[in-house]
Amino acid sequence: MTHVPALKTAATADVRCPTMETMPIPGTPSRAELVDHLVKTRIAGDVATPRENNLSHYRQLANGNRNYWFGLEFGDRWTDEQDVLAVMAERVGVNDDAEFRYGQDTIDPELTVDGLERMAARLRKAAEDRQRVLLATGHPGGLLDVHRATAAALRSAGCEIVVIPEGLQTEEGYVWQLADVAVLEHGASLWHTHSGEPMKAILTALEREGRPLPDLVVADHGWAGYAGQHGVDSVGYADSNDPALFLAESEGTLQVTVPLDDHVKSPRHYDPMTAYLLAQAGLEPRP
Repeated sequence: MTHVPALKTAATADVRCPTMETMPIPGTPSRAELVDHLVKTRIAGDVATPRENNLSHYRQLANGNRNYWFGLEFGDRWTDEQDVLAVMAERVGVNDDAEFRYGQDTIDPELTVDGLERMAARLRKAAEDRQRVLLATGHPGGLLDVHRATAAALRSAGCEIVVIPEGLQTEEGYVWQLADVAVLEHGASLWHTHSGEPMKAILTALEREGRPLPDLVVADHGWAGYAGQHGVDSVGYADSNDPALFLAESEGTLQVTVPLDDHVKSPRHYDPMTAYLLAQAGLEPRP
């Protein structure tokens, strides 16, 4: 597990750094402007995750390593690495050539925006029906504010943002809620986790207390995966080296998975993406 000091981006071996500093677009971008921004900041396009890392993770999932299943249950349905690669080429835009083993890999920015628009349609329904929504992130260094802004807009539209039970804990740490977003805390810091156990802790506690489960979970990593596996409507974000949520979407366990690099140099680079998502959903951004 990668340690992320509270509210700061971690420096890891898989650091996501654009080659040039690009300031966020003010206001809400058009689709074309957003595609250009995603490429310039390497949220999509030529991303920092190398091909060999992508293929290693696809192989780990196919070999049954549950650390790469993100709270989902695949049984023996995805035991061929080439089948995983085919889904990732279709839904993420990575190179579909099985002989391409090393070098630069990609995320198709058009697929990223397509995913945002599908997610926006589900957020619009949540707002129209004033649904109960739970937001969570296993990548607080990159995506915390994306989820926070989404929660604020949904609350303003009349949705109930689920308040998680207190005192929840997993083997990795404590399950907290910060700015309406569930996170994992350890040693007074926020932690990067792929595990589905924190979401399991929340949903189990809600059921134990006799409280209704969320109508929708908006998350990433194992938080999104476990929720979908548990039968809760779930939408989320995932990177090119994290195939589980894309496989789950292809099977119908998750409703939407948006492909993106989930930890670029500055969290502010995600602001135009968030603005586009909320605009497409008909939601007003809140400070």
